[in-house]
Amino acid sequence: MAQKKVKRKAAGSLETIRARIDALDARLHALINERAGLARAVGASKHAGGPATDFYRPEREAQVLRAALERNQRDKGPLTDTEITRLFREIMSACLAQEKPLKVAYLGPEGTYTQAAVMKHFGHSVRALALSSVTEVFQDVVAGSADFGVVAVENSTEGTVTNTLDNFLGSPLHICGEVELRIHHCLMGKMKQARKVLRVCAHAQALAQCRGWLDEHLPHAERVATASNAEGARRARDESGTAAIAGETAAEIYGLNLIAQGIEDRPDNTTRFLVIGRKLLKPSGKDKTTLLVAAPHGESSGALYRLLEPLARNGISMTRIESRPSGRGKWQYVFFLDIDGHADDPPVARALKSLRGRSSMFRVLGSYPRSVL
Repeated sequence: MAQKKVKRKAAGSLETIRARIDALDARLHALINERAGLARAVGASKHAGGPATDFYRPEREAQVLRAALERNQRDKGPLTDTEITRLFREIMSACLAQEKPLKVAYLGPEGTYTQAAVMKHFGHSVRALALSSVTEVFQDVVAGSADFGVVAVENSTEGTVTNTLDNFLGSPLHICGEVELRIHHCLMGKMKQARKVLRVCAHAQALAQCRGWLDEHLPHAERVATASNAEGARRARDESGTAAIAGETAAEIYGLNLIAQGIEDRPDNTTRFLVIGRKLLKPSGKDKTTLLVAAPHGESSGALYRLLEPLARNGISMTRIESRPSGRGKWQYVFFLDIDGHADDPPVARALKSLRGRSSMFRVLGSYPRSVL
């Protein structure tokens, strides 16, 4: 008899908790509707009937996400920072898409890590456009066929994606944001055992990031570089003896078996992506600036020092430098620099004014919010 009373009490307590959850859900729904209405009012007040890009402000979204993270850390909420960021990103994405979803171009086909970066940065309410090359991504954004593009620029294991940097040389586009994505590689194919793999198809970067694992487990398999990891997965679906390296999503999309997981050589393997668009952004409070510069032709001794000295003199931290052939002549190079701060910040503005006077080529590719997570 006592056990039945305990069970009835427990059931009653559970029903009470569920009733409170239902009430909270109703309040949350009402608040989300209210937020969506305010977002619509913001868009209407800025550019009535204009494109979504007129009221999509990456710097404002970065501020909202930082505030959410600060509240989560202050209140020691049960949800992780990553989960809180994802929830708020999706709310903002849905609110922005009320009138017309943003169109975001990326290196396809469906199932690439770049597509995952699009969803992480913009949320799932955008219209993602899969294209066949990074150059096409740039071209579609320039032409206005896409509002923004997302392109990989560097990997923590294998370094720079030079094709992306080279596309900036002849493009008027700007950098509007960055995305850091932890990369977990899987070996997948129609077969179930690695011993049946005759060749492995993947993007050259993915093959390099898994070089050690492939040397140990598939030393005799041919390695074939493809335009993207998803293209490799498509070949694995259609070709006997072919396996691919890609993320779990690609295995689901192309109906492949996961032969091995976590095959990347470094446990912290991360790729950084850039968001490209047609406009420069206002400061968000925690920004990064990317520059394209070149020393005057014929100047050799101390040329790089002269370019970098204004940054040091104004206390500006340089976080990255890469050189690429300029395309203007043999052995002529340009430099891509990442520095802390926004181009409008007074110390940065002073340094850039001096740097401009010392450069044969000078361009601010963009000042944009640092990756939140």
